[in-house]
Amino acid sequence: MKKFLVLYLIPPSVMDEWMNKPPEARKSEEDKMSRDIQKWMSSRSKVFSDPGAGLGRTTRVTQGGTSDARNSLVMYAIAQGDSKEAVAKGLQDHPHLQIPESSIEVMELFALPDQAKA
Repeated sequence: MKKFLVLYLIPPSVMDEWMNKPPEARKSEEDKMSRDIQKWMSSRSKVFSDPGAGLGRTTRVTQGGTSDARNSLVMYAIAQGDSKEAVAKGLQDHPHLQIPESSIEVMELFALPDQAKA
């Protein structure tokens, strides 16, 4: 089986809007989403070689140094499957997609050449 990187995205503007809501207004929805994702993931545990994790704030590294940065990435996972299309199709009912403007990206992982042999 092939391995795939699964990236869960939410636009920063949507996250900002969500975070501007009072915490008590967010709590029940966040708890429900967390339960839905846990239930969804446990029913498909054989698909994921690494169930992943949430992602924190970003630091961008360039030749000029480092700086704070923002992107749409909020979670990742590693999935297994016969093809990118098959993995993507299996994600179409993921609870993450209930979030407005959210998306999931799937890309195959390839082994890098062995640097020790170079």
